[in-house]
Amino acid sequence: MERKIDVNKNLFEITEAYPEVISVLVNKGFNQLDKEEKRKSFGKQITLKQAARLKNLDLEKLIELMENEIAKKSVTKTEGEKIKVAGSLPCPVKIPMTEELEKTAAELDYEVELDLKSASQGLEWLQNGFEEISSAAELSDIFISAGFDLFFDKNLMDRFRRQDVFKDATGITELNKDFMEAGVDLLDPEGDYSVLSIVPAVFLVNKEELDGREIPGSWEDILSEEFANSVSLPVSDFDLFNAILLNIYKAYGREGVQKLGRSMKKALHPSQMVKDGGRKADDQPAITIMPYFFTRMAKRFPHMEFVWPEDGAIVSPIFMLTKAEKNEKMKPLIDLMASEKMGKILAEQGLFPSVLPEVDNGLPENAQFMWPGWDFLRGENPGELLKDLEAEFNKAVEVAAV
Repeated sequence: MERKIDVNKNLFEITEAYPEVISVLVNKGFNQLDKEEKRKSFGKQITLKQAARLKNLDLEKLIELMENEIAKKSVTKTEGEKIKVAGSLPCPVKIPMTEELEKTAAELDYEVELDLKSASQGLEWLQNGFEEISSAAELSDIFISAGFDLFFDKNLMDRFRRQDVFKDATGITELNKDFMEAGVDLLDPEGDYSVLSIVPAVFLVNKEELDGREIPGSWEDILSEEFANSVSLPVSDFDLFNAILLNIYKAYGREGVQKLGRSMKKALHPSQMVKDGGRKADDQPAITIMPYFFTRMAKRFPHMEFVWPEDGAIVSPIFMLTKAEKNEKMKPLIDLMASEKMGKILAEQGLFPSVLPEVDNGLPENAQFMWPGWDFLRGENPGELLKDLEAEFNKAVEVAAV
């Protein structure tokens, strides 16, 4: 087959000729191409060959994906309806998971539209206008994301869950031993939500900043007066920070959220801390709360010590919601997301423990988890509660700073 794409053309030229490849390039990390203005300015500066080298992508595989997308536009699928998959994936696993979805989608006899962004971009792009959606027909068919607010806010996704729009079709009936032994039940008793994996929040301790204090071993320690103005929190990582607020509130009440605000010294992204080992700037925090994934990069610093909290790593689940009426049609996509292959990508490449029993998550022995539970999530309105808790937290930060 004659190749349509010239690798020496710039990205703007290619996307102008073949708009259908924009989604492929965005899924490979070129988020600048998502908006026309940036696509013009950025796209004109870089050829496809240079772009592949920049992101360390296999050029031939990238071309194959792009040409497949072009071919899809010229072939009429036997089923006219398009399946839409939307949401966000954690940055370390976004590319390999998207590639697997693209491979499966290419083999189907219907079109699949993937709109998956990096978790670092947040979910505002997905939440905007959600309250105005009046019909389930306007929703994507599969949603994938970490975090509680979008899925459990009674004015957002939960509104449609209560109408039985979604149903778990993964077939997962048994959890990985890591969760079974810790007594954490991530299987939805009502069968609406699918949990694929979790993002655990743990501690990275800078021993040079402890000033004679013992290394904290629990969230209770973090909330103590001893560690006031000593902790960096991932405030910009909305999914994880929201999980921290909810879990601290569930375990320690509003007083716990206030103490968390008292403990905060800085709002640093974990990558800022592991980049230089917390040594290049003055006034560094003693403890950084971060996703377990980042501890892998911190191992090269002998003065940094990773701690899995004794009272449990706070859990931000990676949820999947699938439309009940289309579950049979979408079975290949759902089966892929619940497969051992995807479970291993999550657990091994991202250090996001998989719920699947057959995956070895490689966690510390007797690792515990802090998880609010299904009754709490359904009994509260997490969307409204999180706004309230964030205000409480911010007020405590201001008071502590005076």
